Amino acid sequence: MTVDVAYALHPQLDPEARLEPVHEEAVRATLPLVGAHIEEIAPVFYQRMFSAHPELLVDTFNRGNQAQGAQQKALAASVATYATLLVTPDAPSPREMLGRIGHKHASLGITEDQYGIVHEHLMAAIVEVLGAETVTAEIAAAWDAVYWHMAATLIDFEKDLYAAAEVAPGDVFREAVVLRRTQESSTVASYVLSAPEGDEPLRDFVPGQYTTVGVRLPDGARQLRQYSLSDAPGEGRWRITVRRVDAADPDPAGEVSSWIHGNLRAGDRLQVTLPYGDLALDTRSEDPVVLISNGIGLTPMLGMLRHLAATQPHRPVRVMHADRDAGDSAHVRELVATVCALPEGADARLGLWFTAAQPVEELPGTATGRVRVHAGRMGLRAEHLPEEAEIYLCGSSGFLQNLRGQLEELAADPERVHVELFAPNDWLLPAG
Repeated sequence: MTVDVAYALHPQLDPEARLEPVHEEAVRATLPLVGAHIEEIAPVFYQRMFSAHPELLVDTFNRGNQAQGAQQKALAASVATYATLLVTPDAPSPREMLGRIGHKHASLGITEDQYGIVHEHLMAAIVEVLGAETVTAEIAAAWDAVYWHMAATLIDFEKDLYAAAEVAPGDVFREAVVLRRTQESSTVASYVLSAPEGDEPLRDFVPGQYTTVGVRLPDGARQLRQYSLSDAPGEGRWRITVRRVDAADPDPAGEVSSWIHGNLRAGDRLQVTLPYGDLALDTRSEDPVVLISNGIGLTPMLGMLRHLAATQPHRPVRVMHADRDAGDSAHVRELVATVCALPEGADARLGLWFTAAQPVEELPGTATGRVRVHAGRMGLRAEHLPEEAEIYLCGSSGFLQNLRGQLEELAADPERVHVELFAPNDWLLPAG
């Protein structure tokens, strides 16, 4: 059995429209079967696609996530979730649900033609795993419609992102020069970047966004990773903060982070992309802001806080950050200094939680009353959540799941909770 693969076969597909009734019925009937096998389908899909297009694994996809299976889980969750939305009455808008993926695709320079490649090998993988006797022409057509509905939604969204940046689709890669490298902790370093002399300045960004960094590794592969912009926008300079991912059985060391820490110094050039990301501060609002993070998830929150300090110093802000060791935590002193430097009378508070067994050292600024240091895991209370606050979270999966539960117990408005997970499996993180 063959399945049409040309996007041109679906020129009238409206991303806001529902599936045709016959397709919706077939998807609803087969969703349990496909869902039960989707984690088998995903690796077959990637194996097929990379065999046909090895350049995608070398120059676009994250080899580490592929080796660990994280990307396969992300695909499995996204396809199954999207199909569920399409056949569920009154479900959220697919465009809204795919916003984060669309931003990441734009940051990677993904273009419309690449969706045809994915479609060809995904549909072939579904048939290979489930069998041609199961995937009849009618069922294949229904899941074909699901894929192109999802693809059309992403393509439409990404075209809007490229248009807003005033660039041709995919034209997002630029070159930057490292002005300064700062060791922030034993495993974290920051890099201040600017455009090469004579080039246009690096674009301004919305606090909370990230850039994709491209690194050419010793084996010739160009690997791409996203790093949050960890300072306020302005002056044509960016700062990225990179945590070195060391090997921890069974996971290998991070290819890109290890290369950056070992090789990138002041004066070196680095491939970067235009800023993207949907965890972005609403800079036009005066509503209170709550910034919650753990570990390296601090980086977008620090960018937001630095922007508030520079442009909205009297906007109410609560900052909560959890880490392991007070003596070896990146940017914690900068957090303290930024909060304590806000004008007298500013409604600003910072809470820090450290889980290391040794006593928590006294941090400068705690005597002001704006900073409180705790031992153990973060625990939210009602006083941490001002009324009408916009709440931003960033950190590990386990941390975010726990904090979402705490926010639900405190009756936080889910429409005001914005989440970023530094992993490819955003679809696997339960909603708050």
